[in-house]
Amino acid sequence: MKQLTLVLLSALLGACSSFDGAPQASLDGEVFYLQRIALPPSATLSVSLQDVSLADAPAQVLASQNGPIKGQVPLPFQLRYDPRQVQPGHRYAVSARIESQGQLLFISTEQHTVQLDGKDAQPLRIRLNPVSQPTTAP
Repeated sequence: MKQLTLVLLSALLGACSSFDGAPQASLDGEVFYLQRIALPPSATLSVSLQDVSLADAPAQVLASQNGPIKGQVPLPFQLRYDPRQVQPGHRYAVSARIESQGQLLFISTEQHTVQLDGKDAQPLRIRLNPVSQPTTAP
């Protein structure tokens, strides 16, 4: 009987920990670049949703996705965020970057504004531009 009670309590605790009750919304999209080059196996993709309302302060990150890249462009992403963090009158944007071994390869250079009102066209398409690498003198 003790084992059955223990199993039931474990199941109940597991269910409670997997559901935190916070509402979830998401932005789905893909990152791409126009250059016809393959990414190195060590490349990583970082995509973030930020509150960019304040010009003189760092942007607040509402959601981010970071990790190794599997495959080549276009690269899919999904940003899950808590809609309770969205404030009326604020501006929000999505940015992305690709790095390899600590070196920036591609970055979004245009602001990709989103409304976060459920009417944003999805999937979002974020174009990245190459970052010129410094050359060393021979």
